[in-house]
Amino acid sequence: MTLLVLAPASPSGAASPTELPPTLSAPAAHAQLQRLTVADPRAMTGYSRARFPHWSSQGRSCDTRETVLARDGADVKQDENCRAISGTWHSVYDGKDITSASAIDIDHMVPLAQAWRSGANTWTDARRKEFANDLEGPQLLAVSAGSNRSKGDQSPDQWRPPLRSYWCTYSRAWIDVKARYDLTITAAERDALAEMVATCYGAQ
Repeated sequence: MTLLVLAPASPSGAASPTELPPTLSAPAAHAQLQRLTVADPRAMTGYSRARFPHWSSQGRSCDTRETVLARDGADVKQDENCRAISGTWHSVYDGKDITSASAIDIDHMVPLAQAWRSGANTWTDARRKEFANDLEGPQLLAVSAGSNRSKGDQSPDQWRPPLRSYWCTYSRAWIDVKARYDLTITAAERDALAEMVATCYGAQ
């Protein structure tokens, strides 16, 4: 069986905190938050995860999930079918280090159902597929299955990463994704995001 090493080892051999694709700076996120449209959540009529096709092929037998596992882990080894068979991942939501890919979920920063309630209900399925597999923005992140399932489809006024130290990055990424896709926010969501962005400046 051919093994491929697709992620560099960290100096200590342990997983290091995940680096999302470049996202908004704190000042830019704060400014962008004020420009997002505030609206009530839309109905879930017609929603299903199947309306957001994932995980799509990324070439070389890899799909989006395996691509994110390789990107976000340390010492990740994959088989000839691109499945991660070993590696270490640091879950930035709860601080856990994980050595089994089966214990990792790929979190959608803005969950699919949350996006549906924020305007994705009007998109084409092709646009929803793009959203569900977006590797260019800060939309996909390898985290512990437990933290991802605790989050579910909740917005920041309903759920925040257990590690307060990640609130700054999380809020900046959430605002970035909402802006990239012209999605709305609720008033409660806006207020929660403002509080979380404030932690970038040391606010308690």
